[in-house]
Amino acid sequence: MLQYNGIVRPSSVYLHISNHITSDTLHKSGFVNIIGRPNVGKSTLMNALMGERMSIITNKPQTTRHRIIGIMSDEDYQVVFSDTPGIIKDPSYKMHEVMNSFVRTTFEDGDLMLFVTEMNEKFEDDDPIIERLKAVEVPLFLVLNKTDLVQPQEVLQQIQEWNARIPFTETVPIAALHKNNTETLFKLILKYLPEGPVYYPKDQFTDRSERFFVSEIIREKILLLYQQEIPYYAEVAVNSFKEDQTRRGEPLIRIDASIFVGRKTQKPIIIGKGGAAIKKLGTEARKDIETFLEKKVFLELHVKVKDNWRDDDRMLQHFGYR
Repeated sequence: MLQYNGIVRPSSVYLHISNHITSDTLHKSGFVNIIGRPNVGKSTLMNALMGERMSIITNKPQTTRHRIIGIMSDEDYQVVFSDTPGIIKDPSYKMHEVMNSFVRTTFEDGDLMLFVTEMNEKFEDDDPIIERLKAVEVPLFLVLNKTDLVQPQEVLQQIQEWNARIPFTETVPIAALHKNNTETLFKLILKYLPEGPVYYPKDQFTDRSERFFVSEIIREKILLLYQQEIPYYAEVAVNSFKEDQTRRGEPLIRIDASIFVGRKTQKPIIIGKGGAAIKKLGTEARKDIETFLEKKVFLELHVKVKDNWRDDDRMLQHFGYR
């Protein structure tokens, strides 16, 4: 058996990392797709691997709604990570169906797959994701998250059970929130990454625009500050994004954004008594947007009602789901 950071693993399912993994002089590149159910830590892992805030993170299911690309480049490699929405077993809306379609494409275009699950998460043998995992032809990693919350023997048992079901190429227990073992995971990714070209400019870290990340930051604050159904009915669209200057001549970004909700009764909840709720939302979002953009921000928010937008093809296209 091998031991790493206090966690014991059977050598048959875990490969010890040697120091020469990245010494190959060939340029390696490829698409590494992260899949799994909602709320297992896919976005946290993406952020940990990238060293950047790429995906918003909350403890609510369906926080991630889009497929988000993160590009990690060095002289000898380029890793294109793809964070996907959690797989929704029983879609209730067209939006859910589109989110699932994002996941389906990851089974088709990846050079390496990271299946993220958390300790004690249960999957029936007839679960569609189990069949899809068995059919994966590229290197497939089992990434067992939140291992810091249980005893080492429980981790070992989970590893053995999963590898008895699916022939994973590698198994890596981690605690993504604390970046435990994520460096080891990254080294393994580089080992299995194929030789390939530079797909994106080396200084590019995503294919998404600043507007997209601004809308995601605002939506994250909605998820954190509001309860019940409000976060799941809300979507954000950035109407304008203009560079300006403060009176002192400092760079200033003026952002105008709309929060769409699905019912008339939800609009006053977003606004709050005397506008207190939306003011708090705007303040919290502005702080994080300023950190992300590294510039001063003036943020103006509006609330609009669009009945049943989650089933409206035109609105889904407007929000970037199509």
